[in-house]
Amino acid sequence: MSGVLVLASASPARLTTLRSAGVEPVVIVSGVDEDQVDGLPPAEHALQLAELKSAAVAARDDVPTGALVLGCDSVLELDGDVLGKPDDAADATARWQRMRGRSAVLHTGHALHDPASGRVAAATASTVVHFADVTDDEIAAYVATGEPLHVAGAFTVDGLGGPFVTGIEGDYHNVVGLSLPLLRELMAELGRSWTDLWAGPGTRVP
Repeated sequence: MSGVLVLASASPARLTTLRSAGVEPVVIVSGVDEDQVDGLPPAEHALQLAELKSAAVAARDDVPTGALVLGCDSVLELDGDVLGKPDDAADATARWQRMRGRSAVLHTGHALHDPASGRVAAATASTVVHFADVTDDEIAAYVATGEPLHVAGAFTVDGLGGPFVTGIEGDYHNVVGLSLPLLRELMAELGRSWTDLWAGPGTRVP
């Protein structure tokens, strides 16, 4: 049978990742307040928010019948701290001054909800990211683009921040915001096949 995946996220990177893998998801943004989760270790923080986002959308009336709902959340762990999106340009600059020449761990929580059965499969994927020893001028120029203000950890690996990432250990797509191998495993846990999504007739929902 064909399958439909609902992406409970406004992230363009996650949408692009799914489309590149042959999946056209229905996009329904959760609207969950991310500040409501605090005080958890980084990996648990990401997973808790992913579960909240997935549950919020799964409870809506406009979710297509038979669809699976995917919620995701990414944070960067550096020295045990949870680093989501920076507060402002100054915060992004300070983070890069702290990250440069070092390594950190990007955690992405994934929660896959089956509204029909009420079952949920959830897990966190973690990838080590190695950052270049960038200069103050490079940091200033990057922050001035505005890109790091809108992403967890204040960097991208698939955008303007790519030249400042010297390597990763783990799933590349996880750093972008969605681990395709993990999503496949979560679908199998719910008795669904990844390849069923290739026939899914998704449409964007505002």
